Amino acid sequence: MTGTEPVDEAARTEGGGPAHRTADGFRRLYGSPPEGVWAAPGRVNLIGEHTDYNDGFALPFALPQRTEVAAARRADGTVRLHSADIPSGVVTVHPAELDPARPPAGAAGWAAYPAGVLWALLEAGLPVGGADLHVRSDVPAGAGLSSSAALEVATALALTELYGIALTRPELAALARRAENAYVGVPCGVMDQTASACATEGHALHLDTRTLEQRHIPFDCAAAGLRLLVVDTRVKHDLADGAYAERLASCHGAAAELGLTALRDLPYAELDAALARLDDPVRVRRVRHVVTENERVVRVEELLRAGRLRETGPLLTEGHASLRDDYEVSCPELDLAVATANAAGAHGARMTGGGFGGSALALIDTDAEEAVTAAIAKAFDAAGFTAPRVTAAAPAAGAQRVL
Repeated sequence: MTGTEPVDEAARTEGGGPAHRTADGFRRLYGSPPEGVWAAPGRVNLIGEHTDYNDGFALPFALPQRTEVAAARRADGTVRLHSADIPSGVVTVHPAELDPARPPAGAAGWAAYPAGVLWALLEAGLPVGGADLHVRSDVPAGAGLSSSAALEVATALALTELYGIALTRPELAALARRAENAYVGVPCGVMDQTASACATEGHALHLDTRTLEQRHIPFDCAAAGLRLLVVDTRVKHDLADGAYAERLASCHGAAAELGLTALRDLPYAELDAALARLDDPVRVRRVRHVVTENERVVRVEELLRAGRLRETGPLLTEGHASLRDDYEVSCPELDLAVATANAAGAHGARMTGGGFGGSALALIDTDAEEAVTAAIAKAFDAAGFTAPRVTAAAPAAGAQRVL
Protein backbone atom coordinates (compact mmCIF):
# COMPACT_ATOMS: atom_id res chain seq x y z
CA MET A 1 0.00 0.00 0.00
CA THR A 2 1.15 3.56 -0.64
CA GLY A 3 -0.41 5.14 2.42
CA THR A 4 -3.11 6.85 0.33
CA GLU A 5 -5.41 3.91 -0.37
CA PRO A 6 -8.30 2.72 1.84
CA VAL A 7 -7.67 -0.51 3.69
CA ASP A 8 -8.88 -3.38 1.51
CA GLU A 9 -12.13 -4.78 2.91
CA ALA A 10 -11.09 -8.43 2.58
CA ALA A 11 -7.71 -7.80 4.18
CA ARG A 12 -9.39 -5.73 6.86
CA THR A 13 -11.70 -8.48 8.01
CA GLU A 14 -9.27 -11.39 7.68
CA GLY A 15 -7.47 -12.58 10.78
CA GLY A 16 -9.20 -10.33 13.28
CA GLY A 17 -5.91 -9.11 14.83
CA PRO A 18 -5.50 -5.87 16.78
CA ALA A 19 -4.91 -3.72 13.69
CA HIS A 20 -8.05 -5.10 12.06
CA ARG A 21 -10.06 -4.31 15.17
CA THR A 22 -8.73 -0.76 15.09
CA ALA A 23 -9.67 -0.46 11.42
CA ASP A 24 -13.13 -1.85 12.17
CA GLY A 25 -13.58 0.73 14.93
CA PHE A 26 -12.64 3.50 12.50
CA ARG A 27 -15.12 2.28 9.90
CA ARG A 28 -17.97 2.03 12.41
CA LEU A 29 -17.22 5.50 13.74
CA TYR A 30 -16.62 7.43 10.52
CA GLY A 31 -18.60 5.35 8.00
CA SER A 32 -15.71 4.43 5.68
CA PRO A 33 -12.48 2.42 6.02
CA PRO A 34 -9.22 4.07 7.06
CA GLU A 35 -6.34 4.53 4.64
CA GLY A 36 -4.07 2.67 7.04
CA VAL A 37 -3.28 1.76 10.62
CA TRP A 38 -0.04 2.84 12.26
CA ALA A 39 1.35 1.67 15.60
CA ALA A 40 3.98 2.73 18.12
CA PRO A 41 4.96 0.82 21.27
CA GLY A 42 5.29 1.70 24.90
CA ARG A 43 8.72 1.29 26.40
CA VAL A 44 10.55 -0.01 29.43
CA ASN A 45 13.74 1.70 30.49
CA LEU A 46 16.20 -0.92 31.65
CA ILE A 47 18.52 1.66 33.19
CA GLY A 48 19.19 5.39 32.77
CA GLU A 49 16.37 7.25 34.52
CA HIS A 50 16.04 11.05 34.56
CA THR A 51 19.25 11.32 32.56
CA ASP A 52 17.77 12.36 29.21
CA TYR A 53 17.14 16.01 30.10
CA ASN A 54 20.68 16.12 31.47
CA ASP A 55 22.24 15.13 28.11
CA GLY A 56 23.01 11.69 29.52
CA PHE A 57 22.59 8.05 28.57
CA ALA A 58 19.63 5.68 28.66
CA LEU A 59 19.01 2.04 27.78
CA PRO A 60 15.31 1.52 26.96
CA PHE A 61 13.57 -1.07 24.83
CA ALA A 62 10.15 -1.19 23.17
CA LEU A 63 7.32 -3.26 24.59
CA PRO A 64 4.94 -5.52 22.64
CA GLN A 65 2.06 -3.34 23.94
CA ARG A 66 1.34 -0.58 21.46
CA THR A 67 -0.92 2.28 20.51
CA GLU A 68 -2.60 2.02 17.12
CA VAL A 69 -3.94 4.92 15.07
CA ALA A 70 -6.29 4.26 12.15
CA ALA A 71 -6.44 7.33 9.94
CA ALA A 72 -7.75 8.79 6.72
CA ARG A 73 -7.36 12.20 5.12
CA ARG A 74 -10.03 14.91 5.08
CA ALA A 75 -10.31 17.60 2.44
CA ASP A 76 -11.55 20.38 4.76
CA GLY A 77 -8.45 20.69 6.97
CA THR A 78 -10.30 19.61 10.11
CA VAL A 79 -8.83 16.91 12.35
CA ARG A 80 -11.16 14.63 14.29
CA LEU A 81 -9.82 12.52 17.17
CA HIS A 82 -11.43 9.55 18.86
CA SER A 83 -10.22 7.03 21.44
CA ALA A 84 -11.66 3.54 21.77
CA ASP A 85 -10.39 3.45 25.35
CA ILE A 86 -11.49 6.80 26.77
CA PRO A 87 -15.19 7.76 26.64
CA SER A 88 -14.72 11.34 25.48
CA GLY A 89 -16.50 11.17 22.13
CA VAL A 90 -15.06 12.66 18.97
CA VAL A 91 -12.85 15.70 19.56
CA THR A 92 -12.74 18.16 16.64
CA VAL A 93 -9.59 20.22 16.19
CA HIS A 94 -9.23 23.15 13.82
CA PRO A 95 -5.52 23.65 12.97
CA ALA A 96 -5.81 27.44 12.88
CA GLU A 97 -6.91 27.40 16.51
CA LEU A 98 -3.99 25.32 17.80
CA ASP A 99 -2.15 27.28 20.46
CA PRO A 100 -0.13 25.80 23.34
CA ALA A 101 -1.38 28.60 25.59
CA ARG A 102 -5.03 27.88 24.78
CA PRO A 103 -5.79 24.24 23.90
CA PRO A 104 -8.98 23.99 21.83
CA ALA A 105 -12.17 22.93 23.55
CA GLY A 106 -12.19 19.18 24.08
CA ALA A 107 -8.45 18.81 23.43
CA ALA A 108 -7.51 18.61 27.06
CA GLY A 109 -6.61 15.26 28.56
CA TRP A 110 -5.65 12.49 26.13
CA ALA A 111 -6.55 14.50 23.02
CA ALA A 112 -3.93 17.13 23.85
CA TYR A 113 -1.22 14.66 22.76
CA PRO A 114 -2.35 14.10 19.15
CA ALA A 115 -3.44 17.75 18.93
CA GLY A 116 0.06 18.70 20.08
CA VAL A 117 1.60 16.49 17.41
CA LEU A 118 -0.48 18.21 14.73
CA TRP A 119 0.64 21.58 16.10
CA ALA A 120 4.32 20.52 16.12
CA LEU A 121 4.13 19.27 12.53
CA LEU A 122 2.53 22.49 11.34
CA GLU A 123 4.97 24.60 13.36
CA ALA A 124 7.81 22.78 11.57
CA GLY A 125 6.31 23.85 8.24
CA LEU A 126 5.24 20.37 7.21
CA PRO A 127 2.21 20.24 4.87
CA VAL A 128 -0.16 18.17 6.98
CA GLY A 129 -3.85 18.52 6.21
CA GLY A 130 -7.11 17.33 7.71
CA ALA A 131 -7.63 13.81 8.97
CA ASP A 132 -9.92 11.49 10.90
CA LEU A 133 -8.12 9.48 13.60
CA HIS A 134 -9.30 6.55 15.71
CA VAL A 135 -6.97 5.43 18.51
CA ARG A 136 -6.83 2.12 20.34
CA SER A 137 -4.11 1.18 22.84
CA ASP A 138 -3.06 -1.60 25.15
CA VAL A 139 -0.22 0.41 26.71
CA PRO A 140 -1.38 1.01 30.30
CA ALA A 141 -1.80 4.74 30.95
CA GLY A 142 0.01 6.12 33.98
CA ALA A 143 2.10 2.97 34.40
CA GLY A 144 5.46 4.55 33.60
CA LEU A 145 5.56 2.75 30.24
CA SER A 146 5.32 5.84 28.01
CA SER A 147 1.75 5.59 26.84
CA SER A 148 1.93 9.28 25.92
CA ALA A 149 5.02 8.82 23.74
CA ALA A 150 3.39 5.85 22.01
CA LEU A 151 0.34 7.98 21.19
CA GLU A 152 2.47 10.88 19.97
CA VAL A 153 4.72 8.76 17.77
CA ALA A 154 1.86 6.72 16.28
CA THR A 155 -0.01 9.94 15.47
CA ALA A 156 3.05 11.57 13.94
CA LEU A 157 3.78 8.51 11.80
CA ALA A 158 0.16 8.29 10.63
CA LEU A 159 -0.12 11.96 9.68
CA THR A 160 3.25 12.18 7.93
CA GLU A 161 2.74 8.99 5.91
CA LEU A 162 -0.83 9.99 4.98
CA TYR A 163 0.55 13.18 3.47
CA GLY A 164 3.69 11.68 1.93
CA ILE A 165 6.12 13.44 4.27
CA ALA A 166 9.41 11.56 4.59
CA LEU A 167 10.93 11.87 8.07
CA THR A 168 13.62 9.78 9.71
CA ARG A 169 12.64 8.02 12.90
CA PRO A 170 14.80 10.37 15.03
CA GLU A 171 13.11 13.37 13.36
CA LEU A 172 9.73 11.83 14.15
CA ALA A 173 10.76 11.36 17.79
CA ALA A 174 11.97 14.97 18.03
CA LEU A 175 8.64 16.31 16.76
CA ALA A 176 6.73 14.08 19.19
CA ARG A 177 8.86 15.37 22.05
CA ARG A 178 8.23 18.94 20.88
CA ALA A 179 4.50 18.26 21.15
CA GLU A 180 4.80 17.00 24.72
CA ASN A 181 7.16 19.78 25.84
CA ALA A 182 5.57 22.81 24.23
CA TYR A 183 1.92 21.83 23.78
CA VAL A 184 1.11 19.42 26.61
CA GLY A 185 3.50 21.13 29.00
CA VAL A 186 5.63 18.20 30.22
CA PRO A 187 9.37 19.10 30.11
CA CYS A 188 10.46 15.54 29.26
CA GLY A 189 13.62 14.52 27.48
CA VAL A 190 13.71 12.66 24.18
CA MET A 191 14.25 9.12 25.47
CA ASP A 192 10.63 7.93 25.51
CA GLN A 193 9.79 9.10 22.00
CA THR A 194 13.09 7.81 20.61
CA ALA A 195 12.55 4.36 22.10
CA SER A 196 9.02 4.22 20.67
CA ALA A 197 10.13 5.38 17.23
CA CYS A 198 13.53 3.73 16.84
CA ALA A 199 13.75 0.52 18.90
CA THR A 200 14.33 -2.84 17.23
CA GLU A 201 13.07 -6.28 18.19
CA GLY A 202 15.39 -8.27 20.44
CA HIS A 203 17.53 -5.28 21.38
CA ALA A 204 17.86 -2.58 23.97
CA LEU A 205 18.56 0.88 22.59
CA HIS A 206 21.60 2.69 23.96
CA LEU A 207 20.76 6.37 23.47
CA ASP A 208 23.14 9.29 23.89
CA THR A 209 20.59 12.03 24.45
CA ARG A 210 23.04 14.81 23.56
CA THR A 211 24.29 13.54 20.22
CA LEU A 212 21.24 11.30 19.61
CA GLU A 213 23.68 8.52 18.70
CA GLN A 214 22.01 5.11 18.96
CA ARG A 215 23.42 1.64 19.47
CA HIS A 216 21.23 -1.46 19.35
CA ILE A 217 22.40 -3.86 22.05
CA PRO A 218 21.29 -7.53 21.90
CA PHE A 219 19.09 -8.25 24.92
CA ASP A 220 17.78 -11.80 25.03
CA CYS A 221 16.73 -12.81 28.52
CA ALA A 222 15.24 -16.12 27.38
CA ALA A 223 18.54 -17.31 25.92
CA ALA A 224 20.16 -16.69 29.30
CA GLY A 225 17.42 -18.51 31.22
CA LEU A 226 16.10 -15.21 32.54
CA ARG A 227 12.92 -13.20 32.41
CA LEU A 228 12.27 -9.51 32.98
CA LEU A 229 9.04 -8.88 34.85
CA VAL A 230 7.17 -5.58 34.68
CA VAL A 231 5.21 -4.88 37.85
CA ASP A 232 2.53 -2.25 37.24
CA THR A 233 1.75 -0.95 40.73
CA ARG A 234 -1.50 0.59 39.44
CA VAL A 235 -0.46 3.86 41.09
CA LYS A 236 -0.99 6.62 38.56
CA HIS A 237 1.47 9.43 38.14
CA ASP A 238 1.12 12.85 36.56
CA LEU A 239 4.42 14.29 35.36
CA ALA A 240 2.77 17.62 34.56
CA ASP A 241 2.11 18.35 38.24
CA GLY A 242 5.38 20.23 38.83
CA ALA A 243 7.53 17.50 40.41
CA TYR A 244 9.21 16.68 37.11
CA ALA A 245 9.84 20.35 36.32
CA GLU A 246 11.31 20.89 39.80
CA ARG A 247 13.87 18.16 39.27
CA LEU A 248 14.78 19.44 35.82
CA ALA A 249 15.31 22.95 37.23
CA SER A 250 17.39 21.61 40.11
CA CYS A 251 19.65 19.66 37.75
CA HIS A 252 20.09 22.55 35.35
CA GLY A 253 20.80 24.90 38.25
CA ALA A 254 23.42 22.54 39.66
CA ALA A 255 25.09 22.22 36.27
CA ALA A 256 25.30 25.99 35.96
CA GLU A 257 26.70 26.27 39.49
CA LEU A 258 29.40 23.76 38.59
CA GLY A 259 30.21 25.56 35.34
CA LEU A 260 28.92 22.70 33.18
CA THR A 261 26.74 22.70 30.10
CA ALA A 262 24.89 19.71 31.54
CA LEU A 263 25.42 17.16 34.29
CA ARG A 264 26.47 14.70 31.59
CA ASP A 265 29.78 16.62 31.51
CA LEU A 266 30.68 15.71 35.11
CA PRO A 267 32.92 12.61 35.01
CA TYR A 268 32.07 9.87 37.48
CA ALA A 269 35.63 9.98 38.85
CA GLU A 270 35.20 13.67 39.77
CA LEU A 271 31.80 13.32 41.41
CA ASP A 272 32.85 13.58 45.05
CA ALA A 273 34.91 16.72 44.45
CA ALA A 274 32.03 18.34 42.57
CA LEU A 275 29.50 17.50 45.29
CA ALA A 276 31.74 19.19 47.85
CA ARG A 277 31.34 22.44 45.91
CA LEU A 278 27.55 22.43 46.22
CA ASP A 279 25.86 23.96 49.25
CA ASP A 280 22.26 22.93 48.53
CA PRO A 281 21.69 19.36 49.83
CA VAL A 282 18.89 18.83 47.30
CA ARG A 283 21.22 19.66 44.41
CA VAL A 284 23.83 17.32 45.91
CA ARG A 285 21.37 14.43 45.83
CA ARG A 286 20.12 15.18 42.33
CA VAL A 287 23.63 15.45 40.90
CA ARG A 288 24.75 12.26 42.60
CA HIS A 289 21.86 10.34 41.07
CA VAL A 290 22.37 11.61 37.52
CA VAL A 291 26.13 11.01 37.45
CA THR A 292 25.98 7.56 39.03
CA GLU A 293 23.05 6.60 36.80
CA ASN A 294 25.02 7.48 33.67
CA GLU A 295 27.81 5.25 34.97
CA ARG A 296 25.32 2.44 35.54
CA VAL A 297 24.16 2.67 31.92
CA VAL A 298 27.74 2.27 30.74
CA ARG A 299 28.32 -0.72 33.01
CA VAL A 300 25.05 -2.45 32.07
CA GLU A 301 25.81 -2.09 28.36
CA GLU A 302 29.25 -3.64 28.90
CA LEU A 303 27.67 -6.61 30.70
CA LEU A 304 25.03 -7.09 28.02
CA ARG A 305 27.65 -7.10 25.28
CA ALA A 306 29.62 -9.68 27.25
CA GLY A 307 26.54 -11.90 27.64
CA ARG A 308 26.58 -11.48 31.43
CA LEU A 309 22.93 -10.57 31.89
CA ARG A 310 22.60 -11.90 35.44
CA GLU A 311 25.29 -9.51 36.61
CA THR A 312 23.19 -6.52 35.63
CA GLY A 313 20.79 -7.29 38.50
CA PRO A 314 22.70 -5.53 41.31
CA LEU A 315 23.03 -2.44 39.13
CA LEU A 316 19.24 -2.35 38.72
CA THR A 317 18.79 -2.48 42.50
CA GLU A 318 21.48 0.14 43.00
CA GLY A 319 19.66 2.38 40.51
CA HIS A 320 16.42 2.01 42.44
CA ALA A 321 18.07 3.05 45.69
CA SER A 322 19.42 6.14 43.93
CA LEU A 323 16.02 7.03 42.49
CA ARG A 324 14.40 6.48 45.89
CA ASP A 325 16.89 8.30 48.09
CA ASP A 326 18.70 10.84 45.91
CA TYR A 327 16.11 11.66 43.26
CA GLU A 328 13.10 11.06 45.50
CA VAL A 329 10.74 9.86 42.77
CA SER A 330 9.74 6.47 44.18
CA CYS A 331 6.68 5.62 46.28
CA PRO A 332 5.76 2.93 48.86
CA GLU A 333 4.27 0.62 46.22
CA LEU A 334 7.37 0.74 44.03
CA ASP A 335 9.66 0.22 47.01
CA LEU A 336 7.60 -2.77 48.14
CA ALA A 337 7.64 -4.34 44.66
CA VAL A 338 11.43 -4.00 44.42
CA ALA A 339 12.14 -5.25 47.95
CA THR A 340 9.74 -8.18 47.64
CA ALA A 341 11.09 -9.27 44.25
CA ASN A 342 14.66 -9.22 45.54
CA ALA A 343 13.70 -11.12 48.69
CA ALA A 344 11.95 -13.74 46.53
CA GLY A 345 15.08 -14.42 44.50
CA ALA A 346 15.28 -11.74 41.79
CA HIS A 347 18.78 -10.89 40.60
CA GLY A 348 17.83 -7.23 40.82
CA ALA A 349 14.88 -4.86 40.59
CA ARG A 350 14.15 -1.17 40.13
CA MET A 351 11.43 1.30 39.32
CA THR A 352 11.21 2.32 35.67
CA GLY A 353 9.87 5.52 34.14
CA GLY A 354 9.42 8.96 35.62
CA GLY A 355 8.34 7.71 39.03
CA PHE A 356 5.72 8.81 41.57
CA GLY A 357 4.00 5.52 40.78
CA GLY A 358 4.01 3.43 37.65
CA SER A 359 6.00 0.25 37.22
CA ALA A 360 8.99 -1.66 38.54
CA LEU A 361 11.25 -4.19 36.81
CA ALA A 362 12.54 -7.45 38.24
CA LEU A 363 15.21 -9.61 36.58
CA ILE A 364 14.53 -13.23 37.53
CA ASP A 365 15.34 -16.79 36.55
CA THR A 366 12.68 -18.13 34.18
CA ASP A 367 11.54 -20.80 36.61
CA ALA A 368 11.08 -18.23 39.41
CA GLU A 369 8.30 -16.27 37.70
CA GLU A 370 5.43 -17.91 39.54
CA ALA A 371 7.07 -17.60 42.97
CA VAL A 372 8.14 -13.98 42.51
CA THR A 373 4.76 -12.94 41.10
CA ALA A 374 2.94 -14.63 43.99
CA ALA A 375 5.24 -13.02 46.56
CA ILE A 376 4.60 -9.54 45.15
CA ALA A 377 0.83 -10.11 45.07
CA LYS A 378 0.86 -11.34 48.66
CA ALA A 379 2.95 -8.38 49.86
CA PHE A 380 0.65 -5.85 48.17
CA ASP A 381 -2.41 -7.52 49.67
CA ALA A 382 -0.86 -7.49 53.15
CA ALA A 383 -0.04 -3.78 52.77
CA GLY A 384 -3.59 -2.94 51.65
CA PHE A 385 -2.40 -1.81 48.21
CA THR A 386 -4.30 -2.32 44.96
CA ALA A 387 -3.36 -5.66 43.38
CA PRO A 388 -0.48 -5.11 40.92
CA ARG A 389 -0.44 -6.30 37.33
CA VAL A 390 2.66 -8.41 36.59
CA THR A 391 3.73 -9.30 33.04
CA ALA A 392 6.92 -10.47 31.35
CA ALA A 393 8.56 -8.13 28.85
CA ALA A 394 10.76 -8.78 25.83
CA PRO A 395 12.15 -6.19 23.38
CA ALA A 396 9.76 -5.49 20.50
CA ALA A 397 9.91 -3.43 17.30
CA GLY A 398 9.46 0.31 17.16
CA ALA A 399 6.86 2.35 15.28
CA GLN A 400 5.58 1.01 11.98
CA ARG A 401 2.61 0.76 9.67
CA VAL A 402 0.65 -2.36 10.62
CA LEU A 403 -2.23 -2.33 8.11
